Amino acid sequence: MEDKEIVNLYWEKNTNAIKETASKYGRYCKMIAKNILGNNEDAEECVNDTYLNTWNSIPPNRPNVLSAYLGKITRNLSFDRFRHRHADKRGGGEIELVLKELGECVSGTGSVEQEFEKKELVRAINSFLDTLSQEKCNIFLCRYWYALPVSEIAKRFGMSEGNVSVTLTRSRGKLKTYLKGRGYDI
Repeated sequence: MEDKEIVNLYWEKNTNAIKETASKYGRYCKMIAKNILGNNEDAEECVNDTYLNTWNSIPPNRPNVLSAYLGKITRNLSFDRFRHRHADKRGGGEIELVLKELGECVSGTGSVEQEFEKKELVRAINSFLDTLSQEKCNIFLCRYWYALPVSEIAKRFGMSEGNVSVTLTRSRGKLKTYLKGRGYDI
């Protein structure tokens, strides 16, 4: 079923929307959640929560790219669950490492930023990603969007882990410089 048809099912509040979403995007959402949480049970719960949140948010939203919409919901729910489960623990996990790596370029204060500033930062990061080669952009997204381990990224791209690490380090450095050049306080 096409994405527009699935979105229309949500707008009609037809319960088949969830079934069609699960059929088309269930594995995709679970992969995102599992990479962040490292646990099948938690990943399954996040995917189910994704379906509920999607049901509750469409309408009023009408996403143009359903996969990105679902991916964002899954990712946010997974990070929330991760933070909740690890509130008193630090270190040891892939997500802690990913967040630490990106923290060098994009710092957060932990408080809720104004919506406008968030959107501008997202635009700046997307603009930065457009400056990267396709391969470097894909490596960056695999690490920082899908939270894949360096070893898995290396396998996917036929590179050594060291080469992937160097590529990511250089990309983070370029991102930091790019954002500083646009007035972001890093």
